[in-house]
Amino acid sequence: MYFISRREWAFLALVFLYSFIPAVVGLVRIPELFGAPAIIPPNPRAVIEPLPITLHILGSSVFCLVGAVQFLPSLRRYRPALHRTLGRIVAATGCVSALTGLWMTVAYVFPDALQGPLLYGARVTLSLAMVGLIAWAVVAIRLRNVAAHRAAMLRAYAIGQGASTQTALFLVTMGLFDTEPSGFSRDVLMVGAWAINLAIAELLIRRAFATRTSGAVI
Repeated sequence: MYFISRREWAFLALVFLYSFIPAVVGLVRIPELFGAPAIIPPNPRAVIEPLPITLHILGSSVFCLVGAVQFLPSLRRYRPALHRTLGRIVAATGCVSALTGLWMTVAYVFPDALQGPLLYGARVTLSLAMVGLIAWAVVAIRLRNVAAHRAAMLRAYAIGQGASTQTALFLVTMGLFDTEPSGFSRDVLMVGAWAINLAIAELLIRRAFATRTSGAVI
């Protein structure tokens, strides 16, 4: 993809690196779900009902990695047909990620140390919000409302990248306190990761809006 600038390659490298641990750990777990020897600590809930977590891992990985490519201005400018094709893939896999996340939240039985009411409510709310944002993004682009389309997809992407920020916060917390958080503190950390992502998304959206507004005035 020679049309992508160096700055955009750097952006992709950063996002891929940021997504590396949750994506790779998830993909490594898939063979275990279908009877292969466990490479990482096993997840009993996933082994009992492997379908939703398998779909979630695949959907989330594609959504986060291919979704990053969709934000490149060069792709939209020089390869609009490719942008539209990838957009359909990203929308579909994003919905798979969100709906399987909802499925697992409701169907799996989690101990209180891994999910309390705060995290349960956040997971249900954000799963539904992610599907709604993707649906609105599709409607908006069909209405030629590009700004609304980009804003909705950026918010959905912020939700979808929650696992990456959660991983980063867990690593920092374990480095500082030499223990893995559990119970309410774990819930707060997990929900806080989504809050950070959404706050950054809103800042980027406001910045883009301010840039368009100043350009229109000039």
